[in-house]
Amino acid sequence: MDEIVRKRYEYWLSDPCFDEATKDELRALKGDEAEITDRFYRQLEFGTGGLRGVIGAGTNRMNIYTVRQATQGLANYILSQGGGKKGVAIAYDSRRMSPEFSREAALCLNANGIKTYRFDSLRPTPELSFAVRRLHCIAGIVITASHNPREYNGYKVYWEDGAQITPPHDKNIMAEVAKVGITDPKTMPEDEARIEGLYNVIGSDIDDEYIANVKSLSIHPEIIAEQAKDMTIVYTPLHGTGNIPVRRVLRELGFTHVIVEPQQAVPDGSFPTVAYPNPEDPKAWKLALALAEEKKADLVLATDPDADRLGVYCRDTKTGQYVSFTGNMSGMLIGEYILRERTKMGTMPENPALVETIVTTDMAKPMAKAYGVDLIEVLTGFKYIGEQIKIFDETGSHHYVFGLEESYGCLPGTYARDKDACAAVMMLAELAAFYRAKGMTLIDAMEELYKKYGYYREGLTALTFKGRDGAEKISRIMTDMRENPAETLGGNRVLAVRDYKSGIRTDAATGEETKLTLPASNVLYYELDNGAWCCARPSGTEPKIKFYCGVRGTSLEDSAEKLKKLMADLEAMGNID
Repeated sequence: MDEIVRKRYEYWLSDPCFDEATKDELRALKGDEAEITDRFYRQLEFGTGGLRGVIGAGTNRMNIYTVRQATQGLANYILSQGGGKKGVAIAYDSRRMSPEFSREAALCLNANGIKTYRFDSLRPTPELSFAVRRLHCIAGIVITASHNPREYNGYKVYWEDGAQITPPHDKNIMAEVAKVGITDPKTMPEDEARIEGLYNVIGSDIDDEYIANVKSLSIHPEIIAEQAKDMTIVYTPLHGTGNIPVRRVLRELGFTHVIVEPQQAVPDGSFPTVAYPNPEDPKAWKLALALAEEKKADLVLATDPDADRLGVYCRDTKTGQYVSFTGNMSGMLIGEYILRERTKMGTMPENPALVETIVTTDMAKPMAKAYGVDLIEVLTGFKYIGEQIKIFDETGSHHYVFGLEESYGCLPGTYARDKDACAAVMMLAELAAFYRAKGMTLIDAMEELYKKYGYYREGLTALTFKGRDGAEKISRIMTDMRENPAETLGGNRVLAVRDYKSGIRTDAATGEETKLTLPASNVLYYELDNGAWCCARPSGTEPKIKFYCGVRGTSLEDSAEKLKKLMADLEAMGNID
């Protein structure tokens, strides 16, 4: 144990600022130098979106002290912007300590003279985005670790446009947080904050408006009225926030046969039935798929704990088997439906835009072209999609019609500025009804897209390296990739490399360099021949390095084989000493 770690550990054990339960937790670690080092070797980083980390005592953990520290920095920035009277909306999910962290954040803001509007119980993240705009707040906070494992929690910050913080606010808030010591934050008793009108509670009125906005996105409610009574949907909220709003949206639209997986219906931050509450993880679907088999459900849906991501399985009527859809697939189905039907109905706005991240499917390119819609690509993270909506509003350059990212997130409207699984559920259920009226399933609809645009397939692999040594290894991997650029990947020639950290695109054949227009980020993107691509970036929320890739084939089998080769080479790039 180095000297800095030892001093931090002893300070937390001795200073009266820290409560006895925290000290007892730390005393129990005596002699476990590895664990003490991991908890104290750094300050839990307030990144460009906020905090995310393992719950527990220590500077490198999520606890009431690190939450207060982050909130004090946010408060200082809000006051510097003259936004104290506008207030801050606060929501939280079902994770352990989420209610406590959200309350501590509110009281810290209140002690700084800033009004807060805190939801009276857990709510989906997209509803927080909606509430920030509806209540005309300067900022918003949601306590969630999204789809991370059960030991995590997080703290995401939104700005007044309803999107997660982007430049310059993210960097400015980070700078303010960095100035705050662990014992510096202000706080005050809740009863005093209520009396002074600083602490306010959000109730069902915002729920009603949020649900109304989601329902307004329905394109063909008449088809739902025809088909819904004969459809069966199995849904699981994976112990999270989606149960009430998802069931309400479906019920009010007319989907009467919605069966919720009973063991996963109740919010529970220990996630007793899943190790990893993520719709992207096949293991998370075990109970829902078993129920779907029993009920012969047409559609199986799962939302992550804060209900901003949606996973989908559909029953193949030819085989009776359930087929999974990636986020790219479900996103393209929704995108095609919106673009096609709005074009047919004459409701497409002028200068329409489809927005996606750079690691999302290339199928969006021919799709956007087919409907005369501009495709705009942004960095990974839905906040950059939300930022584009703000830019469109300010400049009048485009009208947003749909946005998506590969990680099971999309937004079909502008009432919120973050991905919304409740809206995605509604759109996919309507899609299923629409195609059912034509004697088709979502599987058939996806095959039509492949035939129309090409057999695009995408993959993601992530390598986990925990702790200080892991962070250093991830850094070495990225450095090695920059210093020793690959010439071929998956049998495809590297045509160009985009280094978003340096802001330079380098042509592999000529060495010609051109400037990139997107913000600086620790991301490497490889343009490959044969319509393929790949991308490497360290995760901003977990101790992982992620490799994304995509290919275009002549059939599903051909694209699957091409993807397999490409992913094997990417995994090898991460195997350095």
